[in-house]
Amino acid sequence: MDGEMSSSEGSLEGSLTGQRLVVATGNPGKLGEMQAYLKDLPWQLVLKPADLEIEETGATFSENACLKASQVAISTNNWAIADDSGLMVDALHGAPGLHSARYGATDRERIERLLFELGNEANRVAQFVCVVAIARPDGAIVLQSKGICPGEILYGPRGQGGFGYDPIFYVPEQDMTFAEMPAELKHTISHRGRAFAELLPQLRQLD
Repeated sequence: MDGEMSSSEGSLEGSLTGQRLVVATGNPGKLGEMQAYLKDLPWQLVLKPADLEIEETGATFSENACLKASQVAISTNNWAIADDSGLMVDALHGAPGLHSARYGATDRERIERLLFELGNEANRVAQFVCVVAIARPDGAIVLQSKGICPGEILYGPRGQGGFGYDPIFYVPEQDMTFAEMPAELKHTISHRGRAFAELLPQLRQLD
C-alpha cells in the first residue's frame, strides 16, 4: 500500500483557467473519463503526445502517478494530470496491485488468472486504489489525492458492463459488482470517483 501522502505539495502559484491540462495517457477513453470528472472546471484537457512514452518505474501508485504527471508536464511545458490505479487482493498479498493491467493480455485472461490464483480461498477481501497527481509546467507536483473502494472478489463474473476486473469486483454496500452498476453510480463510488471527489475542492482553489 502507499504510505500517507500530502494532499498538497509544492506551490500553488499560477492559474489553470484558459490553459491546457495535458492528460498523461494516449488513450482517448481515459481522456473522456477525466473530462467527465472535471467537466465543471474551465480547462482544456488534451492527450499527451503520442511519441512521449513514460516508463512506470515507481514502487507505489503514488510514485507512478507523480512520475507520469511530472514528466509529461516538463516535456510539454504545460500543466499535466495523471493517475495510477489497480486492484489489491488481501489473500494475494496485495497482488495484482501495480501489475493489474499486465496480469494478462485481455480482460478475460486477467480475470481467469486472478480467480485461479485465489481458488477456493475464503478470504475474498479486496480494494481498488487510485492516486491522481497534478504537476505544473516545471514538473513540480502541486496536488495529489487518493481514492479507495473496498469490496470482495466473487467466485465468478457477474454483470455485462464496465471493463477489467469489474465483473468479479463486488461492492457489498451496493449488492452489485462494478459490472452490474449503472455508469453514474460507478462513476461516483469507484476508487477513481473518490480520488477526484477529494481532488476537486483543491483544484478549484488552485484555479
